[in-house]
Amino acid sequence: MSRLDKEEQEILEAFEAGKLERSPDRADLQKRHQDYAAAMFRKDARINIRLSSRDLRGLQKKALAEGIPYQTLVSSILHKYVEGRLREEP
Repeated sequence: MSRLDKEEQEILEAFEAGKLERSPDRADLQKRHQDYAAAMFRKDARINIRLSSRDLRGLQKKALAEGIPYQTLVSSILHKYVEGRLREEP
């Protein structure tokens, strides 16, 4: 497990001690976040792209190591790039 900062550790300890209470508007929040997730992962457009066989094999190997379909990996990479979260290492 990764290291927790002080606040995360306090939350974990409170959870394990049964001291946390559910938010009164939990159902509304849960529904809103489910709607956000559904909208984010909705696949409503199709693209066709030509890659070298070598690159495709590389993507398939990485996807296999991650335990996901290679098209999902490609979609994730493109999404991260568009969101500005995919960066080249210096």
